[in-house]
Amino acid sequence: MRSVLAVLAAALLFGTTGTSQALGPDGTTPLSIGVMRMVIGGTALALVAFALARRHARTRTGAGPALTARPVALMILTGVCLAVYQPLFFLGTERNGVAVSTVIALGSAPVLAGLLEWALTRRLPSRVWIAATALATLGVVLLGVGGSSGGGTDPIGIIGAVGAGASFAVIANVQRRLLDDGWDAFTVVGSMGASSAALCLLALPFVDVSWLGDPGGLAMALWLGLATIAVAYILFTWGLQGLSAATAATLTLGEPLTAALLGITVLGEHLSLLAVIGLVVLGTGLALLAWGSRSARDPAPFAIEA
Repeated sequence: MRSVLAVLAAALLFGTTGTSQALGPDGTTPLSIGVMRMVIGGTALALVAFALARRHARTRTGAGPALTARPVALMILTGVCLAVYQPLFFLGTERNGVAVSTVIALGSAPVLAGLLEWALTRRLPSRVWIAATALATLGVVLLGVGGSSGGGTDPIGIIGAVGAGASFAVIANVQRRLLDDGWDAFTVVGSMGASSAALCLLALPFVDVSWLGDPGGLAMALWLGLATIAVAYILFTWGLQGLSAATAATLTLGEPLTAALLGITVLGEHLSLLAVIGLVVLGTGLALLAWGSRSARDPAPFAIEA
């Protein structure tokens, strides 16, 4: 159950992203915010995670897995996926609007994660996962349709949003494979943070980040980097140890639930009856998944001493 709560807490932090951007200063762009979020968050994630990994290494008995080309490539792959997630998502929002792209990206991620896990392990997701994912995905669709006033279906935008969902699905599955191979969770997530920060540093000279001079802009960047990247992904990876990749991806559908509630309470947005029904359906799906994930994952992953 602690694994479920950790991933749900990560989803809650993920869900504050849109509200944080809305409360930020003028002059920001999605690309500049995304780059700074990754530079700050990826760097902090690497520093904290590697420190925790060293602490765990001192208490762990026996030799760890060998550092070969395969795990290094997989860790870098998670960083690449984390870095490309945002421009793909922003491409979708530019073409089809925020509501439609959010539905496509977040709704596709758990389905793609489950399919990818099945392709890699030949282990079919549980019936509870199928039912909970169906409910949660339906809730996201109702929330998106009920909360939007329209939206296009530009094919390039759809590809971008699905690509964002696929990026997250790959992260969840690759991290799950590395954990199954015996790698320390904090080493895995630290490598992801370092790789994503390094890639976004290359893009930094090409974006306008003058808004960082505004106190509100600096506060927004720090929150997005430290809370929604560093803390959130440490929680997500820690929780992933006790869950399948498909289950973890479905639990992150708590993100649109959080975003919608913040929109109502903080930004003063109003939801239609259909969107409210979507919130209830989404919450029911997440509750069902949490109830069905009470038992330990089989095979049980190694324990982390934090």
